[in-house]
Amino acid sequence: MIDLKNLTIEKAHESLSRGDFSVRELVDVYLGNINSKNKELNAYLGLYKNIDEEVRLAEEKFKNGTATLLTGIPFAVKDNILIEGETATAGSKILENYIASYDATAVKLLKKEGVIFLGRTNMDEFAMGSSTQTSAYGVARNPLDLTRVPGGSSGGSSGAVASLMTLSALGTETCGSVREPSAFCGLVGLKPTYGAVSRHGIIAMGNSLDQVAPFGKSVRDTEIIFNVLAKYDPKDATSVKEELRLKSKISNLKPKTIGIPWHLFETGVDGEVMENFKKSVKKLEGSGYKVVDIKMPYTKYSLAVYYIIMPSEVSTNLSRFDGVRYGLSMAGESVNDSYKKTRSQGFGAEARRRITLGNYILSQGLSGAYGKAVKAREAIVKEMDQTFQKVDLVLTPTVPFLPFKIGEKMDDPVAMYLSDLFSAPANIAGVPSIALPSGINKEGLPFSIQFMAPHWREDALFEIGKKFEIIDEYEKK
Repeated sequence: MIDLKNLTIEKAHESLSRGDFSVRELVDVYLGNINSKNKELNAYLGLYKNIDEEVRLAEEKFKNGTATLLTGIPFAVKDNILIEGETATAGSKILENYIASYDATAVKLLKKEGVIFLGRTNMDEFAMGSSTQTSAYGVARNPLDLTRVPGGSSGGSSGAVASLMTLSALGTETCGSVREPSAFCGLVGLKPTYGAVSRHGIIAMGNSLDQVAPFGKSVRDTEIIFNVLAKYDPKDATSVKEELRLKSKISNLKPKTIGIPWHLFETGVDGEVMENFKKSVKKLEGSGYKVVDIKMPYTKYSLAVYYIIMPSEVSTNLSRFDGVRYGLSMAGESVNDSYKKTRSQGFGAEARRRITLGNYILSQGLSGAYGKAVKAREAIVKEMDQTFQKVDLVLTPTVPFLPFKIGEKMDDPVAMYLSDLFSAPANIAGVPSIALPSGINKEGLPFSIQFMAPHWREDALFEIGKKFEIIDEYEKK
Protein backbone atom coordinates (compact mmCIF):
# COMPACT_ATOMS: atom_id res chain seq x y z
CA MET A 1 0.00 0.00 0.00
CA ILE A 2 1.36 3.43 -0.96
CA ASP A 3 1.79 5.83 1.97
CA LEU A 4 0.40 8.95 0.29
CA LYS A 5 0.40 10.99 3.48
CA ASN A 6 4.18 10.95 3.80
CA LEU A 7 4.95 10.74 0.10
CA THR A 8 7.13 13.49 -1.39
CA ILE A 9 8.45 13.90 -4.92
CA GLU A 10 11.84 12.44 -4.02
CA LYS A 11 10.33 9.52 -2.10
CA ALA A 12 7.98 8.78 -4.99
CA HIS A 13 10.88 8.88 -7.46
CA GLU A 14 12.95 6.49 -5.35
CA SER A 15 10.04 4.06 -5.04
CA LEU A 16 9.26 4.23 -8.76
CA SER A 17 12.93 3.66 -9.59
CA ARG A 18 13.12 0.63 -7.29
CA GLY A 19 9.88 -0.78 -8.62
CA ASP A 20 8.08 -0.62 -5.26
CA PHE A 21 5.09 0.51 -7.30
CA SER A 22 4.53 1.58 -10.90
CA VAL A 23 3.45 4.94 -12.30
CA ARG A 24 0.13 3.30 -13.17
CA GLU A 25 -0.39 2.14 -9.59
CA LEU A 26 0.54 5.54 -8.15
CA VAL A 27 -1.79 7.41 -10.48
CA ASP A 28 -4.64 4.98 -9.87
CA VAL A 29 -4.45 5.56 -6.11
CA TYR A 30 -4.82 9.30 -6.63
CA LEU A 31 -7.62 8.81 -9.15
CA GLY A 32 -9.37 6.61 -6.61
CA ASN A 33 -9.12 9.39 -4.03
CA ILE A 34 -10.51 11.88 -6.54
CA ASN A 35 -13.43 9.57 -7.21
CA SER A 36 -14.23 9.17 -3.51
CA LYS A 37 -13.47 12.67 -2.21
CA ASN A 38 -13.96 15.28 -4.90
CA LYS A 39 -17.76 15.35 -4.85
CA GLU A 40 -17.55 16.66 -1.30
CA LEU A 41 -14.51 18.94 -1.72
CA ASN A 42 -15.11 20.26 -5.26
CA ALA A 43 -11.37 20.73 -5.74
CA TYR A 44 -11.31 19.36 -9.29
CA LEU A 45 -13.52 20.72 -12.07
CA GLY A 46 -12.61 17.92 -14.46
CA LEU A 47 -10.06 15.23 -15.29
CA TYR A 48 -7.79 15.37 -18.34
CA LYS A 49 -8.10 13.03 -21.31
CA ASN A 50 -4.45 12.02 -21.80
CA ILE A 51 -3.70 10.45 -18.41
CA ASP A 52 -3.24 6.93 -19.81
CA GLU A 53 -0.85 8.09 -22.54
CA GLU A 54 1.18 10.15 -20.07
CA VAL A 55 1.43 7.13 -17.77
CA ARG A 56 2.69 5.00 -20.66
CA LEU A 57 5.35 7.57 -21.60
CA ALA A 58 6.47 7.98 -18.00
CA GLU A 59 6.85 4.22 -17.53
CA GLU A 60 8.96 4.10 -20.71
CA LYS A 61 11.27 6.73 -19.23
CA PHE A 62 11.86 4.56 -16.17
CA LYS A 63 12.54 1.56 -18.39
CA ASN A 64 15.05 3.32 -20.64
CA GLY A 65 16.79 5.24 -17.85
CA THR A 66 15.72 8.78 -18.83
CA ALA A 67 13.39 9.39 -15.88
CA THR A 68 13.90 12.58 -13.86
CA LEU A 69 12.71 13.49 -10.39
CA LEU A 70 9.36 14.62 -11.79
CA THR A 71 8.73 11.69 -14.13
CA GLY A 72 5.47 9.97 -13.20
CA ILE A 73 4.59 12.55 -10.54
CA PRO A 74 0.85 13.37 -10.50
CA PHE A 75 -0.02 17.07 -10.90
CA ALA A 76 -3.18 19.09 -10.58
CA VAL A 77 -3.39 22.30 -12.62
CA LYS A 78 -5.30 25.47 -11.86
CA ASP A 79 -8.10 26.09 -14.35
CA ASN A 80 -6.47 29.24 -15.81
CA ILE A 81 -3.35 27.40 -17.07
CA LEU A 82 -3.70 26.14 -20.63
CA ILE A 83 -3.18 22.53 -21.69
CA GLU A 84 -3.74 21.92 -25.40
CA GLY A 85 -7.02 20.19 -26.15
CA GLU A 86 -8.33 20.57 -22.60
CA THR A 87 -11.00 22.84 -21.15
CA ALA A 88 -9.79 25.97 -19.36
CA THR A 89 -12.52 28.19 -17.91
CA ALA A 90 -10.65 30.33 -15.33
CA GLY A 91 -13.59 29.48 -13.07
CA SER A 92 -15.96 31.57 -15.19
CA LYS A 93 -19.15 30.91 -17.15
CA ILE A 94 -17.89 33.19 -19.90
CA LEU A 95 -15.28 30.54 -20.79
CA GLU A 96 -17.41 27.51 -19.95
CA ASN A 97 -16.73 25.68 -23.23
CA TYR A 98 -13.30 27.08 -24.09
CA ILE A 99 -10.76 24.47 -25.27
CA ALA A 100 -7.10 25.50 -25.13
CA SER A 101 -5.32 25.52 -28.49
CA TYR A 102 -1.79 25.33 -27.07
CA ASP A 103 0.21 24.45 -23.96
CA ALA A 104 1.32 27.04 -21.43
CA THR A 105 5.12 27.16 -21.24
CA ALA A 106 5.02 25.84 -17.67
CA VAL A 107 3.01 22.87 -18.92
CA LYS A 108 5.47 22.25 -21.79
CA LEU A 109 8.39 22.19 -19.35
CA LEU A 110 6.62 19.70 -17.08
CA LYS A 111 5.58 17.52 -20.01
CA LYS A 112 9.27 17.18 -20.93
CA GLU A 113 9.88 15.83 -17.44
CA GLY A 114 7.12 13.24 -17.87
CA VAL A 115 4.67 14.40 -15.20
CA ILE A 116 1.08 13.12 -15.13
CA PHE A 117 -1.53 15.86 -15.42
CA LEU A 118 -4.60 14.58 -13.57
CA GLY A 119 -7.07 17.41 -13.94
CA ARG A 120 -7.96 21.08 -13.69
CA THR A 121 -8.72 22.58 -10.30
CA ASN A 122 -11.35 24.96 -9.00
CA MET A 123 -10.51 28.61 -8.51
CA ASP A 124 -12.03 32.01 -7.83
CA GLU A 125 -13.38 33.42 -11.10
CA PHE A 126 -10.46 34.80 -13.12
CA ALA A 127 -8.41 34.46 -9.91
CA MET A 128 -10.44 37.21 -8.22
CA GLY A 129 -10.84 36.11 -4.64
CA SER A 130 -9.22 34.72 -1.52
CA SER A 131 -11.51 31.78 -0.79
CA THR A 132 -12.52 29.93 -4.01
CA GLN A 133 -16.10 31.03 -3.36
CA THR A 134 -16.45 33.22 -6.47
CA SER A 135 -16.05 30.24 -8.83
CA ALA A 136 -18.92 29.85 -11.27
CA TYR A 137 -18.75 26.09 -10.60
CA GLY A 138 -19.40 26.03 -6.88
CA VAL A 139 -17.32 26.65 -3.77
CA ALA A 140 -14.36 24.45 -2.89
CA ARG A 141 -14.01 23.15 0.66
CA ASN A 142 -11.03 22.87 2.96
CA PRO A 143 -10.19 19.17 3.50
CA LEU A 144 -9.05 19.97 7.06
CA ASP A 145 -12.51 21.33 7.92
CA LEU A 146 -15.31 21.04 5.38
CA THR A 147 -17.11 24.06 6.83
CA ARG A 148 -14.17 26.32 5.95
CA VAL A 149 -12.61 27.71 2.78
CA PRO A 150 -9.37 26.30 1.32
CA GLY A 151 -8.12 29.80 0.50
CA GLY A 152 -7.96 31.37 -2.91
CA SER A 153 -7.76 32.01 -5.65
CA SER A 154 -5.93 28.67 -6.11
CA GLY A 155 -8.02 26.86 -3.49
CA GLY A 156 -8.77 23.89 -5.70
CA SER A 157 -5.07 23.15 -6.13
CA SER A 158 -4.32 23.48 -2.40
CA GLY A 159 -7.34 21.35 -1.50
CA ALA A 160 -6.32 18.66 -4.00
CA VAL A 161 -2.82 18.35 -2.50
CA ALA A 162 -3.99 18.52 1.11
CA SER A 163 -6.67 15.85 0.54
CA LEU A 164 -4.18 13.48 -1.16
CA MET A 165 -5.93 13.77 -4.52
CA THR A 166 -2.58 14.69 -6.11
CA LEU A 167 1.05 14.83 -5.06
CA SER A 168 1.80 18.27 -6.50
CA ALA A 169 -0.06 21.17 -8.06
CA LEU A 170 0.32 24.41 -9.96
CA GLY A 171 -1.47 27.60 -9.08
CA THR A 172 -1.06 31.23 -10.01
CA GLU A 173 -0.20 34.20 -7.79
CA THR A 174 -1.44 37.72 -8.35
CA CYS A 175 -1.57 38.58 -4.67
CA GLY A 176 -1.19 35.65 -2.29
CA SER A 177 -3.22 33.23 -4.40
CA VAL A 178 -0.80 30.36 -3.70
CA ARG A 179 0.62 31.39 -0.33
CA GLU A 180 -2.78 31.98 1.30
CA PRO A 181 -4.29 28.62 0.18
CA SER A 182 -1.06 26.96 1.30
CA ALA A 183 -1.49 28.57 4.70
CA PHE A 184 -5.13 27.52 4.96
CA CYS A 185 -4.40 23.91 3.97
CA GLY A 186 -1.11 23.34 5.82
CA LEU A 187 1.12 23.29 2.74
CA VAL A 188 4.24 24.98 1.39
CA GLY A 189 3.60 27.60 -1.30
CA LEU A 190 6.21 29.51 -3.29
CA LYS A 191 5.76 32.85 -5.05
CA PRO A 192 8.74 33.20 -7.39
CA THR A 193 10.48 36.41 -8.40
CA TYR A 194 8.40 38.20 -11.03
CA GLY A 195 9.85 37.19 -14.40
CA ALA A 196 11.36 33.92 -13.16
CA VAL A 197 8.60 31.63 -14.50
CA SER A 198 6.91 32.18 -17.86
CA ARG A 199 3.38 33.59 -17.91
CA HIS A 200 2.82 32.40 -21.49
CA GLY A 201 -0.40 30.38 -21.64
CA ILE A 202 -1.91 31.80 -18.46
CA ILE A 203 -5.36 33.41 -18.66
CA ALA A 204 -4.39 36.86 -17.46
CA MET A 205 -5.81 38.76 -14.53
CA GLY A 206 -3.13 41.40 -13.89
CA ASN A 207 -0.16 41.26 -16.24
CA SER A 208 2.30 43.06 -14.00
CA LEU A 209 1.46 40.77 -11.08
CA ASP A 210 0.44 37.30 -12.35
CA GLN A 211 2.85 34.41 -11.84
CA VAL A 212 2.78 30.62 -12.05
CA ALA A 213 3.60 29.15 -8.65
CA PRO A 214 3.93 25.65 -7.15
CA PHE A 215 2.31 23.96 -4.16
CA GLY A 216 4.14 21.26 -2.22
CA LYS A 217 3.91 19.12 0.89
CA SER A 218 7.51 20.11 1.64
CA VAL A 219 9.95 22.88 0.80
CA ARG A 220 11.99 20.44 -1.28
CA ASP A 221 8.92 19.64 -3.42
CA THR A 222 8.46 23.31 -4.33
CA GLU A 223 12.18 23.66 -4.99
CA ILE A 224 12.18 20.74 -7.44
CA ILE A 225 9.21 22.15 -9.35
CA PHE A 226 10.60 25.70 -9.38
CA ASN A 227 13.97 24.59 -10.73
CA VAL A 228 12.22 23.04 -13.73
CA LEU A 229 9.96 26.02 -14.36
CA ALA A 230 12.48 28.84 -13.84
CA LYS A 231 13.54 29.18 -17.49
CA TYR A 232 13.67 32.17 -19.80
CA ASP A 233 10.83 32.18 -22.34
CA PRO A 234 10.96 34.49 -25.40
CA LYS A 235 7.18 34.08 -25.74
CA ASP A 236 6.69 36.01 -22.50
CA ALA A 237 7.72 39.68 -22.64
CA THR A 238 8.06 39.75 -18.85
CA SER A 239 10.38 36.72 -18.70
CA VAL A 240 13.93 37.66 -17.67
CA LYS A 241 16.99 36.16 -19.36
CA GLU A 242 19.25 33.99 -17.20
CA GLU A 243 22.26 36.31 -17.55
CA LEU A 244 20.24 39.27 -16.30
CA ARG A 245 18.99 37.20 -13.37
CA LEU A 246 22.56 36.41 -12.35
CA LYS A 247 23.68 40.00 -12.86
CA SER A 248 20.99 41.44 -10.59
CA LYS A 249 21.23 38.70 -7.97
CA ILE A 250 22.66 39.51 -4.53
CA SER A 251 25.50 37.00 -4.35
CA ASN A 252 26.66 34.81 -1.48
CA LEU A 253 23.52 35.35 0.59
CA LYS A 254 23.46 33.02 3.57
CA PRO A 255 20.35 33.74 5.61
CA LYS A 256 21.49 34.93 9.04
CA THR A 257 19.62 38.14 9.83
CA ILE A 258 15.83 38.20 9.69
CA GLY A 259 13.91 41.45 9.71
CA ILE A 260 10.37 41.73 11.07
CA PRO A 261 8.27 44.83 10.28
CA TRP A 262 6.27 44.66 13.50
CA HIS A 263 4.62 48.00 12.74
CA LEU A 264 2.79 46.42 9.80
CA PHE A 265 0.74 44.16 12.06
CA GLU A 266 0.18 46.10 15.25
CA THR A 267 -3.57 45.71 14.65
CA GLY A 268 -5.81 43.46 12.56
CA VAL A 269 -4.04 40.16 13.27
CA ASP A 270 -5.90 37.33 15.00
CA GLY A 271 -4.61 36.64 18.52
CA GLU A 272 -3.90 32.97 17.85
CA VAL A 273 -1.98 33.84 14.67
CA MET A 274 0.14 36.42 16.50
CA GLU A 275 0.90 34.01 19.33
CA ASN A 276 2.02 31.33 16.89
CA PHE A 277 4.11 33.86 14.96
CA LYS A 278 5.95 34.94 18.12
CA LYS A 279 6.63 31.28 18.96
CA SER A 280 8.06 30.77 15.48
CA VAL A 281 10.32 33.78 15.95
CA LYS A 282 11.62 32.33 19.21
CA LYS A 283 12.34 29.02 17.47
CA LEU A 284 14.41 30.84 14.86
CA GLU A 285 16.28 32.85 17.50
CA GLY A 286 16.95 29.66 19.44
CA SER A 287 18.48 28.16 16.31
CA GLY A 288 21.00 30.97 15.93
CA TYR A 289 19.24 33.44 13.64
CA LYS A 290 19.47 37.14 14.44
CA VAL A 291 16.03 38.73 14.42
CA VAL A 292 15.69 42.51 14.24
CA ASP A 293 12.84 45.01 14.05
CA ILE A 294 12.67 46.90 10.74
CA LYS A 295 10.64 49.83 9.48
CA MET A 296 9.04 49.79 6.04
CA PRO A 297 6.86 52.92 5.93
CA TYR A 298 5.96 52.70 2.23
CA THR A 299 5.38 48.96 2.23
CA LYS A 300 2.34 49.35 4.46
CA TYR A 301 0.55 50.84 1.44
CA SER A 302 1.10 47.71 -0.68
CA LEU A 303 -2.46 46.42 -0.35
CA ALA A 304 -3.94 49.81 -1.28
CA VAL A 305 -1.61 50.06 -4.27
CA TYR A 306 -2.55 46.53 -5.32
CA TYR A 307 -6.27 47.31 -5.29
CA ILE A 308 -5.68 50.18 -7.69
CA ILE A 309 -3.25 48.53 -10.11
CA MET A 310 -4.96 45.12 -10.18
CA PRO A 311 -8.52 46.20 -11.13
CA SER A 312 -7.08 48.58 -13.73
CA GLU A 313 -5.30 45.66 -15.40
CA VAL A 314 -8.37 43.44 -14.92
CA SER A 315 -10.60 45.90 -16.76
CA THR A 316 -8.31 45.85 -19.80
CA ASN A 317 -7.57 42.12 -19.76
CA LEU A 318 -11.19 41.08 -19.48
CA SER A 319 -12.32 43.42 -22.25
CA ARG A 320 -11.34 40.68 -24.73
CA PHE A 321 -14.27 38.54 -23.53
CA ASP A 322 -16.89 40.20 -25.68
CA GLY A 323 -18.82 37.22 -27.06
CA VAL A 324 -17.31 37.61 -30.52
CA ARG A 325 -13.95 35.86 -30.60
CA TYR A 326 -14.34 33.04 -28.08
CA GLY A 327 -16.27 32.00 -25.01
CA LEU A 328 -19.91 32.70 -24.21
CA SER A 329 -21.85 34.61 -26.87
CA MET A 330 -25.34 36.01 -26.29
CA ALA A 331 -27.37 37.32 -29.23
CA GLY A 332 -28.67 40.87 -28.96
CA GLU A 333 -30.55 43.50 -30.96
CA SER A 334 -27.27 45.31 -31.62
CA VAL A 335 -23.55 44.77 -31.14
CA ASN A 336 -23.60 46.74 -27.88
CA ASP A 337 -26.65 44.82 -26.69
CA SER A 338 -24.83 41.54 -27.42
CA TYR A 339 -21.78 42.74 -25.47
CA LYS A 340 -23.98 43.73 -22.54
CA LYS A 341 -25.85 40.43 -22.39
CA THR A 342 -22.71 38.33 -22.82
CA ARG A 343 -20.71 40.11 -20.15
CA SER A 344 -23.53 40.52 -17.63
CA GLN A 345 -24.42 36.83 -17.82
CA GLY A 346 -20.88 35.53 -18.29
CA PHE A 347 -19.12 37.36 -15.46
CA GLY A 348 -19.90 36.85 -11.78
CA ALA A 349 -20.39 39.59 -9.21
CA GLU A 350 -16.75 39.89 -8.12
CA ALA A 351 -15.46 40.06 -11.71
CA ARG A 352 -18.02 42.75 -12.55
CA ARG A 353 -17.07 44.65 -9.40
CA ARG A 354 -13.38 44.73 -10.31
CA ILE A 355 -14.00 45.55 -13.98
CA THR A 356 -16.18 48.49 -12.94
CA LEU A 357 -13.62 49.68 -10.40
CA GLY A 358 -10.81 49.38 -12.94
CA ASN A 359 -12.73 51.30 -15.58
CA TYR A 360 -13.40 54.08 -13.09
CA ILE A 361 -9.74 54.27 -12.02
CA LEU A 362 -8.47 54.41 -15.60
CA SER A 363 -11.05 57.05 -16.54
CA GLN A 364 -9.22 59.43 -14.21
CA GLY A 365 -6.08 59.33 -16.35
CA LEU A 366 -2.45 59.16 -15.21
CA SER A 367 -2.95 62.14 -12.92
CA GLY A 368 -5.49 60.14 -10.93
CA ALA A 369 -5.25 57.12 -8.64
CA TYR A 370 -3.50 54.86 -11.16
CA GLY A 371 -0.62 57.27 -11.70
CA LYS A 372 -0.21 57.74 -7.97
CA ALA A 373 -0.29 53.97 -7.42
CA VAL A 374 2.48 53.45 -9.97
CA LYS A 375 4.65 56.02 -8.19
CA ALA A 376 3.89 54.40 -4.82
CA ARG A 377 4.83 51.02 -6.28
CA GLU A 378 8.21 52.42 -7.35
CA ALA A 379 8.76 53.67 -3.80
CA ILE A 380 7.85 50.24 -2.36
CA VAL A 381 10.27 48.48 -4.73
CA LYS A 382 13.06 50.86 -3.75
CA GLU A 383 12.28 50.43 -0.05
CA MET A 384 12.31 46.65 -0.39
CA ASP A 385 15.71 46.77 -2.11
CA GLN A 386 17.07 49.00 0.65
CA THR A 387 15.65 46.69 3.32
CA PHE A 388 17.58 43.74 1.87
CA GLN A 389 20.79 45.69 2.22
CA LYS A 390 20.21 45.60 5.99
CA VAL A 391 18.69 42.14 6.50
CA ASP A 392 18.83 38.86 4.59
CA LEU A 393 15.13 37.97 4.84
CA VAL A 394 11.86 39.55 5.92
CA LEU A 395 9.41 37.53 8.05
CA THR A 396 5.66 38.01 8.63
CA PRO A 397 2.60 35.84 9.19
CA THR A 398 1.25 34.54 5.86
CA VAL A 399 -2.38 35.52 6.56
CA PRO A 400 -3.76 37.66 9.42
CA PHE A 401 -6.33 35.04 10.40
CA LEU A 402 -7.05 31.30 10.30
CA PRO A 403 -9.22 29.64 7.61
CA PHE A 404 -12.66 31.20 7.85
CA LYS A 405 -16.10 29.68 7.45
CA ILE A 406 -17.66 29.33 4.01
CA GLY A 407 -19.90 32.35 3.41
CA GLU A 408 -18.43 34.25 6.35
CA LYS A 409 -16.90 37.21 4.46
CA MET A 410 -18.84 37.15 1.21
CA ASP A 411 -20.99 40.15 2.16
CA ASP A 412 -17.95 42.23 3.11
CA PRO A 413 -15.47 42.50 0.21
CA VAL A 414 -13.09 44.71 2.20
CA ALA A 415 -12.78 42.09 4.96
CA MET A 416 -12.08 39.49 2.27
CA TYR A 417 -9.44 41.71 0.66
CA LEU A 418 -7.59 41.88 3.99
CA SER A 419 -6.60 38.24 3.44
CA ASP A 420 -3.91 39.71 1.19
CA LEU A 421 -2.51 42.07 3.83
CA PHE A 422 0.86 40.29 4.12
CA SER A 423 0.90 38.90 0.58
CA ALA A 424 0.76 42.22 -1.25
CA PRO A 425 4.30 43.54 -0.51
CA ALA A 426 6.03 40.64 -2.31
CA ASN A 427 3.70 40.90 -5.31
CA ILE A 428 3.99 44.67 -5.61
CA ALA A 429 7.80 44.57 -5.26
CA GLY A 430 8.19 41.43 -7.39
CA VAL A 431 10.36 39.66 -4.80
CA PRO A 432 10.12 35.92 -4.00
CA SER A 433 8.26 34.66 -0.95
CA ILE A 434 7.53 31.29 0.61
CA ALA A 435 4.72 30.23 2.96
CA LEU A 436 5.57 27.57 5.54
CA PRO A 437 3.36 25.58 7.93
CA SER A 438 4.10 26.62 11.52
CA GLY A 439 1.81 24.44 13.63
CA ILE A 440 -1.87 23.79 14.23
CA ASN A 441 -4.35 25.04 16.81
CA LYS A 442 -6.63 22.98 19.06
CA GLU A 443 -9.24 22.70 16.30
CA GLY A 444 -6.67 21.28 13.89
CA LEU A 445 -6.47 24.46 11.81
CA PRO A 446 -3.03 25.30 10.39
CA PHE A 447 -0.80 28.29 11.14
CA SER A 448 1.65 29.66 8.60
CA ILE A 449 4.55 32.07 8.37
CA GLN A 450 6.15 33.56 5.28
CA PHE A 451 9.63 34.72 4.34
CA MET A 452 10.51 37.24 1.64
CA ALA A 453 13.95 37.38 0.01
CA PRO A 454 15.71 39.68 -2.49
CA HIS A 455 14.99 39.29 -6.20
CA TRP A 456 16.21 35.95 -7.62
CA ARG A 457 17.07 34.52 -4.19
CA GLU A 458 14.60 31.65 -4.09
CA ASP A 459 17.58 29.54 -3.00
CA ALA A 460 17.70 31.51 0.26
CA LEU A 461 14.00 30.80 0.82
CA PHE A 462 14.54 27.09 0.22
CA GLU A 463 17.45 27.09 2.68
CA ILE A 464 15.58 28.84 5.50
CA GLY A 465 12.45 26.83 4.72
CA LYS A 466 14.19 23.48 5.07
CA LYS A 467 15.83 24.57 8.31
CA PHE A 468 12.51 25.77 9.70
CA GLU A 469 10.95 22.40 8.83
CA ILE A 470 13.69 20.70 10.85
CA ILE A 471 13.31 23.14 13.75
CA ASP A 472 9.53 22.72 13.77
CA GLU A 473 9.75 18.93 13.61
CA TYR A 474 12.27 18.88 16.46
CA GLU A 475 10.00 21.08 18.59
CA LYS A 476 7.10 18.66 18.07
CA LYS A 477 9.17 15.81 19.44
